[in-house]
Amino acid sequence: MAQHISAFANHLCGGILVYGVNDDGSLFSLSKEQIDGIVKKLGNIAHNNLSSHIQIEHSVQCYEGYSLLFVYIPEEAEKPVHLRGKDIYASYYRSGGQTLKMSPKQVQALIAKSRGFSFEESSALDSLTQKQVLELLDYQAVFRLRDRNLPKSPDTVISLLKEMGYCSETNGRWSITNLGAILFARSLKNFPSLSGREVIVRKYEGQNNRQLLFEQQGGLGYAAGFEGLIDLIMRNTGKEVINVTRSVEPTYPNVSIREFVANALIHQDFAIEGSPITIEIFSNRLVITNPGAPLNNIARLIDLPPRSRNERLAQSMLLLGLCERRGSGVDRAIEAIEKMLLPPVKFQSLEDYTRVSLFPQKPLAQMTKQEKIMACYQHACLMFEDNTPINNQSIRERFGLNKNQSSAASRIIADTLEEKLIKPADENSVSKKFSTYVPFYA
Repeated sequence: MAQHISAFANHLCGGILVYGVNDDGSLFSLSKEQIDGIVKKLGNIAHNNLSSHIQIEHSVQCYEGYSLLFVYIPEEAEKPVHLRGKDIYASYYRSGGQTLKMSPKQVQALIAKSRGFSFEESSALDSLTQKQVLELLDYQAVFRLRDRNLPKSPDTVISLLKEMGYCSETNGRWSITNLGAILFARSLKNFPSLSGREVIVRKYEGQNNRQLLFEQQGGLGYAAGFEGLIDLIMRNTGKEVINVTRSVEPTYPNVSIREFVANALIHQDFAIEGSPITIEIFSNRLVITNPGAPLNNIARLIDLPPRSRNERLAQSMLLLGLCERRGSGVDRAIEAIEKMLLPPVKFQSLEDYTRVSLFPQKPLAQMTKQEKIMACYQHACLMFEDNTPINNQSIRERFGLNKNQSSAASRIIADTLEEKLIKPADENSVSKKFSTYVPFYA
């Protein structure tokens, strides 16, 4: 329990423990004696078993006729919170619904962040001359992406790079920040602290990774190489069409690939080593994997406002026009998937990384039951953002069905209702023919 409290105290916004829920999700009421005993025991652990005295809070709430105990563990300002009697490396964090021990680099990153030093502001390379900074950073790409004329004077160029947070100067010597290097490095190999942060693209023969067709490891900074990366993915996932001229017919929407690749770059956990961002191309799917579990519930990525581990990196990518405005990117990506009548996007939150999988178009009959359910749920989330409930007709449109296939749409809606991912928009409505539905969280 001390490990769990450590993890929540180190977590953004803290965390909540709920008592009165069985492993299968069923509920039971707690007696006053049980509540008093739990609160006392947790209070003692929070006060005596950790490096900081954690001030937990609790509340008893009635839900569906059951008395449940909610215990709030606040985020501590001074981090990491570790087990008392041990060194700071006995610190824990939450990832993918589990409590895990932090790596030394995660501990160091948390210490820096709690003292007001973000990853982006930290130095990637020190003791440089002005000329070396300009040799190491692709400053031409900076001005091209920001649609600004390139100044003729090197002094003006480096002054603007400093203003953007890409470099800094102390006593006549220059440093390139992690933000500057990760976005605009001419070669990431020139920055030893960013080793392993290159994006890897792999293409395989068939549906598994046993036969590799090619592997390409990007060397440029993320912003400098972004368009080239997207072009590489589009060319290697599209189908070549030969008419009067050769062309490539896209398998996946460009806007979706841009958004999910940008998200992988922005939301990665730089404290996790040995897990580069990988983009894997199979004959039946495209898989994008980045280190770090998502900060939001993966079932709520469409409606919840985004949360970022790397706020300055996210803001820079936004200003450079490489990702959508805040909160709209995933919506636009899912909307593009629906327009191409593709199966739903598969989001996975795993122990130390996030995975997004896209699938090529296939007939409804070849989709699994779970794919149909998730497509229906994502459609409901998207429509709810437009303040519109879904119905039989909108589901038919989502799957490219005609009026005579309304029974198939009804079956998909019924299966999604059974999974409790959607609910009737009007609980009092008795008409099945005109029923409308909203996401479970509405």
